Amino acid sequence: MANDILHSDRELISFLVGDQEFCVDIEAVVEIRGWSPATPMPHSAPYMRGVINLRGAIMPIIDLGARLGLGAAEPTARHVIIVAQVADRKVGLLVDAVCETLDVGDEAVHPAPDMGDAESPRFIVGFIPMQDRMITLLDLNPILPPSGAAIVHAA
Repeated sequence: MANDILHSDRELISFLVGDQEFCVDIEAVVEIRGWSPATPMPHSAPYMRGVINLRGAIMPIIDLGARLGLGAAEPTARHVIIVAQVADRKVGLLVDAVCETLDVGDEAVHPAPDMGDAESPRFIVGFIPMQDRMITLLDLNPILPPSGAAIVHAA
């Protein structure tokens, strides 16, 4: 369950996908890289951008905008890849830009309202209102393709 990933104090990294700001637990972030073109994979899901060579390991790249239903990105030199580790899997997340790190507690995270959509809530842990913006806290587990679907396994 998505709420299980909340802790009393948490360090998050925020990033932009289109005009929306999202964040994930910084502990899942291995590194942040500049965009490099991915080699397309035949018969892959529409949100799978392809694969890149990350220091000798083949790593899939997920277009996070496409995965979240916000539209596919047209990557430029300004786009970045957030390399994330979830359990024993590594994946690159294509985002528009990385914004900042945030320190928040449970009280700052508001649960997602029921929007009548079965797909979206799987990805969303909650929302963090901050001054004039709303940041969506994501759960990376359901964003990743099912195990065995072209994911690099950590050594």
